[in-house]
Amino acid sequence: MSTTIEHLLPELEARRGLRHGHFIAGIWRAPAETFERHNPADVREIVGHFARGGADDVAAAVAAAKQAFPAWRDTPQAQRGQILMRASQLLAARAEELAQAMTWEEGKALAEARQELQRAVAYLEFVAGEGRRFGGEVYPADGPGVNYVVRKPRGVVGLIAPWNFPVNTPVIKSAPALLTGNTVVFKPSEHSPLTAALLAEVYAAAGVPAGVFNVVFGDGAAGRALVAHPDVRAISFTGSTAVGRAINQVASERFARVQLEMGGKNASIVLADADLERAAADVAIGGFSVSGERCNANSLVLVAASVFEDFAAKLVAKASALRVGNGLEDGAQVGPLVTESALARVSGYVERARADGAAVLCGGRVLDEGALQHGHFYAPTVLTGLGPAHPVCREEIFGPVVTLVPVADLESAIAVANALPYGLASSLYTRDLASAMQYVKRLETGLVHVNCATTVSELQMPYGGMKDSGHGGREMGRYVLDFYTEPQAVYLRY
Repeated sequence: MSTTIEHLLPELEARRGLRHGHFIAGIWRAPAETFERHNPADVREIVGHFARGGADDVAAAVAAAKQAFPAWRDTPQAQRGQILMRASQLLAARAEELAQAMTWEEGKALAEARQELQRAVAYLEFVAGEGRRFGGEVYPADGPGVNYVVRKPRGVVGLIAPWNFPVNTPVIKSAPALLTGNTVVFKPSEHSPLTAALLAEVYAAAGVPAGVFNVVFGDGAAGRALVAHPDVRAISFTGSTAVGRAINQVASERFARVQLEMGGKNASIVLADADLERAAADVAIGGFSVSGERCNANSLVLVAASVFEDFAAKLVAKASALRVGNGLEDGAQVGPLVTESALARVSGYVERARADGAAVLCGGRVLDEGALQHGHFYAPTVLTGLGPAHPVCREEIFGPVVTLVPVADLESAIAVANALPYGLASSLYTRDLASAMQYVKRLETGLVHVNCATTVSELQMPYGGMKDSGHGGREMGRYVLDFYTEPQAVYLRY
C-alpha cells in the first residue's frame, strides 16, 4: 500500500472504504449493490464503495423530487437564494476536504482542485445574489390593465455531470436549478462519487429541504433511466458528444428540455507578431492542466510558419518541466488520467500519430516507473508533422497531448479551425487589433479568446459551444436561468 493516504484529512481517512448509499428524500439509503472507486494515482487504494443505481433507484429519487416540488416552488426566491448563500459558506468551510477528495478519487493536482473549489464557492455566491434580481418583465397593454411575464420553474430536473470537474460542474448546474424553484435528481460520474456525496451534505446542511436535491450513484444504466423518466422535465448533461446526442434523441420524444455541454477540439492560433512566451505559457496551461482531461483544452495549435520552430521550442521547454505525479503530493503539477481505459485511449492516439509519421518533440509515453507504477500516468506530449486532417488534429483526445500544425496566415488558420466538427473554444495570439476582430467575427466557437488560454471562463459569462460541442442553451451567467424556467404571459385587465 502506498503512503499517499497520510496526506488526507482525518475526515477523509475515516471514509476510506465505506459503503455509500443513494441520497433520496434527505436520507442516505443503504445500497443493495455497490461498486468500488480506486485512486487513479495508485489503484491499490480503495476510495470507497458506492451504490450502483438502476431504474428503481431513479424512480424513487424522481418521486421524492416530485413530492418536494410544490413547497420548494412556493418558497420565495429570495429565501432560496439565502439557502444557496449558506451553501457557499459551508462549501468554503469544507473546501480543503472536498479538494482532497476530488484529487483522491479522480486524480487532478491538489492545487487545481483547490482552484475548482474557489470557483464553485464564487458561483454559488453569484447565483444566490440572483435571488433578489432575477424576475420577469412588464409590457404595455393595448387597453386598461397591464401585461407581464413571470418565470416559473420547470419541475423535476435531471443533472448528469462528468468526473473531471466533480464539484464545479454540479454546482454550475444545481445552483440555478434550485434558485429558480426546481427540484433535482443528480447522477454523478461513477469515477467521482465521493465528491458528489460531500456536495449533498453541504446542500442539506445549508437548509435545502429533503427531496429537493437527490443523488443517485451508478453508471450509464442510472443515467439512461433518469433521461427516460417521464416526470423529468429537463436534462442538463455534460459529457461526450455521442452520449449527448443519445440523450437528446430520448428526451425529445417526450419534449423534455435538454442542455448539452459536450466535447471539444479547441484550436489556438499563434500569429507571427504574437508574444510567443505568453502564448506558449497559455498553451501549456490549456493543454496539460487537469492532465488535458477538459473539454476546453487547447490540444491543437496552428502556428505561423515563420515562428513555428521558436514557438515549438518554448512549448516543449514548458511541457518538459512539468512534474507528473500523485496529485496529493507537494509539487505535483500533472496528475494521472482517470482510468486505465483513458490511459490506453491517449496512448493509442499518440502511437497512431507516431506510426503515421508524427515527430514526438517531448513525452509520448506511459509513465510507470517508481512511484508512478501503480497509476495511470502519461507524459505531457507535443506532436508535429501531421496535417490538419489527421485524427489527432480533429478528434478529442482528452489527455495531455498538444499537436502543432504550421499555417501560412490567419485566413488559413481560421479555415482549419472552423473545419473542426466541434465549436466550444478557441484562442488567438496577436498584437494586431484588426486580426483580433476578424478572428472574433469569423470563428465558429461559443467562446473566443484573444491573448488568453482557451480554458479561461468567468462566472458572469455564458459558457457553451456550437456545432458538436453544445446544444440547448448556455451554462453560467444569467443565460442559464432561461433553461431552468418557463416564461408565462399574464394579461391583467381592470
